[in-house]
Amino acid sequence: MTDTNTAPLNVLFLCTHNSARSILAEALLNDIGAGRFRAYSAGSSPRANQQPNPMAIEVLHKAGIDTSGLRSKSWDEFGKPDAPRMDLVVTVCDNAAGESCPYWPGQPATAHWGYADPSAVEGDDDRKREAFRQTLHAIRRRLELLVNLPAASLDRMALQATARELAGS
Repeated sequence: MTDTNTAPLNVLFLCTHNSARSILAEALLNDIGAGRFRAYSAGSSPRANQQPNPMAIEVLHKAGIDTSGLRSKSWDEFGKPDAPRMDLVVTVCDNAAGESCPYWPGQPATAHWGYADPSAVEGDDDRKREAFRQTLHAIRRRLELLVNLPAASLDRMALQATARELAGS
C-alpha cells in the first residue's frame, strides 16, 4: 500500500473501450484528488485506434478539467513490470466488471461502480452531451466522497470495504 501521507494513492478505472466513463473518472479524480490520488484508466478491449470520445473531452473541458494526456489504452499496460502499482482498481461499466481481469501486482483493492454508457444514448448532440454531463456529475459525487475520506479509511485493509461501500452512493 502506498503511504497516504507522502505518495498518492494510485487508482485505475476500467471500462471496455476506455473512451467515456473511465476517461471521465481518470480526468476528474486527477483534478479533485488534491495530490492524494493519481488516477489512470484503461479498457479491457479498446478498439484499434480507439480515442477518447469527443463528447467526453468536450464535457471535461466545459467543466474546467484538464484533458491533456488522456488516451484510450488497454489494461495490459498496467500489468507490466514497469507499470505503476495500483492501490485501487474500479470497474465503471458492467461489461468490464464481468470480465476476467488480469493479475494486478500488489493485489489492489477492487470495486465496481456501475454507470450507464453515455455514448450509447441516442438522439441529437444536445441529448448525447447531456448524458455525458450527467455521467460526469454522477462520477463526481462518488469521487468527492472518496477524496474526502480520512487517511485511515484509505489504508490497505479499509480501502476494499470503503470502495465497495461507495458503490451504493
